[in-house]
Amino acid sequence: MNSNMSASFRVELIISELLRWGVFISLLLLAIGTAFGFIQPGEYGRAGGTVEDFHRLLAHPNLTLLTLPGFLQAAAQLRGEALIAPGLLLLIATPVLRVAVSVVAFYLEKDWAYVAITSAVLFLVLLSFALGKVG
Repeated sequence: MNSNMSASFRVELIISELLRWGVFISLLLLAIGTAFGFIQPGEYGRAGGTVEDFHRLLAHPNLTLLTLPGFLQAAAQLRGEALIAPGLLLLIATPVLRVAVSVVAFYLEKDWAYVAITSAVLFLVLLSFALGKVG
């Protein structure tokens, strides 16, 4: 096995581990957050969990998670949404990180065509996030 194949193989291992652990940790956070959401008082499920409660929960998201103090307060209270939010963010970020790692790997291999293509893909993904936030 030559050094280029060895480096490529190591990069593929790093990327596969990144994807594996990103998805695993994300699903763990989502599962625990969902369980806490059903257990904690004042959230869905504790007082019977009617269909109306569920619709209320979906219709009025808790905006306090958008600030760091609000998020830390929710996490300290072990509220389910404080675990679900980072779980969803990690699930979304995992493939984006995979593309970013690929850019670095192609750069280290001096494969300029793939650096350009993968950088363009990363730029478009990040631009779509930015435009989605604005619009």
